[in-house]
Amino acid sequence: MSKKQVIDPVTRVEGHGKITIELDDDGQVEDTQFHVTEFRGFEEFVEGRPVWEMPEITARICGICPVSHQLAAAKALDEIADVEIPEGAYKLRELLHMGQVLQSHALSFFYLSSPDLVLGYDADPEKRNIEGVLDENPQLAERGIDLRSFGQDVIAALGDKKVHPDFAIGGGVTNTLDREAGEALLEQSEDLDTYVRETIDLLREIFAEMDDDTLDYATYETGYMGLVDSDGGLEHYDGDIRLVDEQGDLLEEIDDGEYADIIGERSKEWSYLKFPYYRERGFENGQYRVGPLGRLNAVEQLDTPQANEEFERYMDAADGPVHERSTYYHWARLIEILYCIERIRELLEDDDVYEGIPNVPTKPEKTNGVGVIEAPRGTLIHEYDVDDNGTVTNADFIVATTHNNGAMNKGVRTAAERFVDGPEIPEDILNKMESVIRCYDPCLSCSTHAIGDMPLEVTLEQDGQVLDEVSR
Repeated sequence: MSKKQVIDPVTRVEGHGKITIELDDDGQVEDTQFHVTEFRGFEEFVEGRPVWEMPEITARICGICPVSHQLAAAKALDEIADVEIPEGAYKLRELLHMGQVLQSHALSFFYLSSPDLVLGYDADPEKRNIEGVLDENPQLAERGIDLRSFGQDVIAALGDKKVHPDFAIGGGVTNTLDREAGEALLEQSEDLDTYVRETIDLLREIFAEMDDDTLDYATYETGYMGLVDSDGGLEHYDGDIRLVDEQGDLLEEIDDGEYADIIGERSKEWSYLKFPYYRERGFENGQYRVGPLGRLNAVEQLDTPQANEEFERYMDAADGPVHERSTYYHWARLIEILYCIERIRELLEDDDVYEGIPNVPTKPEKTNGVGVIEAPRGTLIHEYDVDDNGTVTNADFIVATTHNNGAMNKGVRTAAERFVDGPEIPEDILNKMESVIRCYDPCLSCSTHAIGDMPLEVTLEQDGQVLDEVSR
């Protein structure tokens, strides 16, 4: 007999997802699928539009990381126009992006994931939310609010709005930063690095108190990918694409325009979200991860002092890449927040962001352009083909969440095999399976471009019969 249990509130996952668990005759997990059931459409309806509109249009893909799409599109336009943007514009774009990464990471850790970490995976669902964290640890919740607000204020200081700013364009940016606004941001940032380091210490304490079964519930190896600078350091705005294997050994390091040489894509009939993979290893063995954990496994250093110190502590926690614990995505995310704060200060102290040339004239010179950037959730790729008039004839986007699709599915399978035993799905097990996906901070709407409700459903099947359905 099938049964359905509805649990409130809506899960802390952005987008519409569904998990199916199939059992064998002995009631053991035989297969799992993490379905993304929203339809993706932006690649189609931008065709026929002037390519110069892409930073504005594609930013509307997402209300959480519009800056990332805007910058990826703007970088592709720079290539189509065959221009090198001014140094001041380059630094202003990076400043905008640092604000974006900071505010998005703060949202993910403090609002969406800290309830599991602070209150416990098996805490009462009615209390396992940001309000519950506010009751349990008000200082932590308030610091999360302060950090996210700072990132949004950086964005607003440049683009007049905290969400969907009008700033990056082909050839540069629309304007420089007002010096008074920059000085105010510097003052606002004074205590934020201390907040982050104290939060990292708290997280380390939480991890130390967890039993291995909870800490290691999604353990598996993959490759890792991210942008790196010329010295192999962490890079969010520009750089080469580096792909390393399970042990951290280099597989590929290529110019971002060559991404299609190493990344293939496959689709499955049960999900609208594509499955990228490393071509050299094939689909079954070519899964890799992006985002905070993927980036820190791919780089050799961080170029700001406090973040690099935390990075070294982080890498000391494992023998090689930190692949054994997907929960360490949260630790990596906090380290990147610290990096963003330090880098924002460096940029705000640079005269180029106040006095540099913001843009150069552009016109179509090439018929193809690729823009690659490290969005908060991982490597984001925009590619456009245009005609001689600059009209888009074809577009291809690989969104960060898409890169992680194979790894998310593998994580769900690993967690299900460890925890699911029999036809019932206890609430705490449901939450642990959700939390595997939350480690990646997926933006399912971003990767599939649909409008609608955002539930997560888990279906348990045996011999084609639905035994249990749980939805949030």
